[in-house]
Amino acid sequence: MSTEEAQQELIEEFEMFDNWMDRYQYIIDMGKALPEFPDEWKTDEYKIQGCQSNVWVQHEKQGDKLVFRATSDAAIVSGLIAVLMRIYNERPAEDIVATEPHFLADLGLDKHLSPTRSNGLHAMLERIYGVAKEQA
Repeated sequence: MSTEEAQQELIEEFEMFDNWMDRYQYIIDMGKALPEFPDEWKTDEYKIQGCQSNVWVQHEKQGDKLVFRATSDAAIVSGLIAVLMRIYNERPAEDIVATEPHFLADLGLDKHLSPTRSNGLHAMLERIYGVAKEQA
């Protein structure tokens, strides 16, 4: 499945929810399922600037794919991380760079987030894209 297909799958999944609060809870639950992020990675090197809470993103290359790990100390931000990880984790760098992040608007996330959380979401996405561009 390509990055674009993963974006579309998530959009369709979110459309099943009639109520935004149900979507919000779904995002929080996704965040609870993130893999553990070791404390030794919670350093300035991996920290994302522009987020309302503390956010760290670490990556490594495994074969032709990029593997991202991330965490936050806030529940909703962890959920937003999980949304991005579901779409961009374990994908070839070329696939990530070739896919526009239009899904954020399609999900309607920005209009339900505070400006600082929205900025943080975009900062996380910029980090993912930056890493992918370097590797492509």
